Amino acid sequence: MLKRILTCTAVLAVCALPLAAQGHAATAGTEMTITGQVIDVNCYTTNGASGPGHKTCALACAKAGVPLAIQASDGTIYMPVSSKPGDPQNSKLEKYAESKVTVTGMHRLMGGLHTIEIKTVSAAT
Repeated sequence: MLKRILTCTAVLAVCALPLAAQGHAATAGTEMTITGQVIDVNCYTTNGASGPGHKTCALACAKAGVPLAIQASDGTIYMPVSSKPGDPQNSKLEKYAESKVTVTGMHRLMGGLHTIEIKTVSAAT
């Protein structure tokens, strides 16, 4: 019985290897630089809260896992993403919460959502 279980397990493992090896195909994007304000997505979209007076709350939300994003001067909101699974992006933006930044990275537009894979981020001058 044990031999049969081990054999079945080995066969299933071998069959699963091609599935595990499949990667996600990268969606084409455009390299770009944006300047905008780092916002707390939850408070901004539910209460309209943003700006220097909201910084403490934005930091608390970010530490709790609420995503930060960049709102460009034209109002477009860019969600930071990573091509690596399980790679949260808040750490790249936390110190700039509710401040202006300049971000360079790969922009993608998927289903109406603007994303940016951040390469560089700095305080805007």
